[in-house]
Amino acid sequence: MKTFAGLLALSLSLLVPVLARGEAALPQHPSHGVGGGHVPAHGPAPFRGNPHPAAEHPNFSDRGGHPNAPHVHTNDKWVGHDTGRDDAHYHLDHPWEHGRFTGGFGRGHVFHLAGGGPSRFWFGGFYFSVAPYDLGFANDWFWDSDQIVIYEDPDHDGWYLAYNVRLGTYVHVTYLGNS
Repeated sequence: MKTFAGLLALSLSLLVPVLARGEAALPQHPSHGVGGGHVPAHGPAPFRGNPHPAAEHPNFSDRGGHPNAPHVHTNDKWVGHDTGRDDAHYHLDHPWEHGRFTGGFGRGHVFHLAGGGPSRFWFGGFYFSVAPYDLGFANDWFWDSDQIVIYEDPDHDGWYLAYNVRLGTYVHVTYLGNS
């Protein structure tokens, strides 16, 4: 009986770190209406209206507790995707130079980042790079474990939007191909 109790205690002590990591990866309740496991049902609508150039140091914190980065409210409102088609920050001379991403878009396709960093990251054999203008908006991303969802960008040819499920923020990314 002592042996069984000892084995049970050892098994539980080995299982606790695994469970703790798993709990951290599970969706949590949204904080202040952003992130916390919320996955938008759809990407942003094409921008309609008078486009305005993006500021060099924009402020996206539209409410108390919201991040100063492009983000999505839990009611699926995309904050920060409003500069229009001609935003020079997202101009590419050769859109889709490495082909188009075919791994799936939106809520039903949640991917786990598997490594790299903003200049080149990957999951499931697909490789991407964050837009130079958006680099500062990805400082808090965990490049080896965060869950992301890819959405098509309706305004900027050659770009996709990578949404971080944990943070509720997103960045423009370009597809670099697959392995």
